[in-house]
Amino acid sequence: MSEGDRRPLASRDTGWARALARRVAATAITPNQISIAAMGFAAVAGGCFWASGAAEGTARVALLLLAAAGCQARLVCNLIDGMVAVEGGKGGPDGAFWNEAPDRVSDIAILVGMGLGLGIPALGWAAACLAVLTAYLREQGRGLGLPADYSGPMAKPQRMAVATAAAVLSVAEPLWGGQGEVLLFGLWIILIGAAWTCLRRARRILAELNAR
Repeated sequence: MSEGDRRPLASRDTGWARALARRVAATAITPNQISIAAMGFAAVAGGCFWASGAAEGTARVALLLLAAAGCQARLVCNLIDGMVAVEGGKGGPDGAFWNEAPDRVSDIAILVGMGLGLGIPALGWAAACLAVLTAYLREQGRGLGLPADYSGPMAKPQRMAVATAAAVLSVAEPLWGGQGEVLLFGLWIILIGAAWTCLRRARRILAELNAR
């Protein structure tokens, strides 16, 4: 993976990220294993979202907070795997595969889990399909010789930010007698934002191809 192909992230230049990447790089842990761990955290988050739909009280709060933590742990793994691979010099020939494939599984696990927890699996699957399509369009553009397009408004970091915020804010729903409205709103935001992102990336690909 070249530097120009990496997602631009301000967090990559923070002290904590660099320190964590250095510590991990000094162990026997590989970037591919970190990518697989990200998929595991996403599966935990999706499962907690799903289970929260049938839970009440303290159990629901715990599940939602664990789902939020899973989303953020997924992002940390997605940050560190690339840093260990590039800055740590531990990238392998199959790194490009493990950099992308687990991410798509993670998106599906989390968004479908949200839909299942709401009792609206179709909404979760629709959001997941659009999330995967945003990545497909980015990679299609690269395959056509164009720069990687990480534009939003609902790229992976934004999707996880919305999912995390929705999970945390859902904890307060008992204050107004609600259950599920915040997650529903968050999932719709992700779906609409991902659709917009797909259209935006597709238009950029076509514009750059036609400008050649």
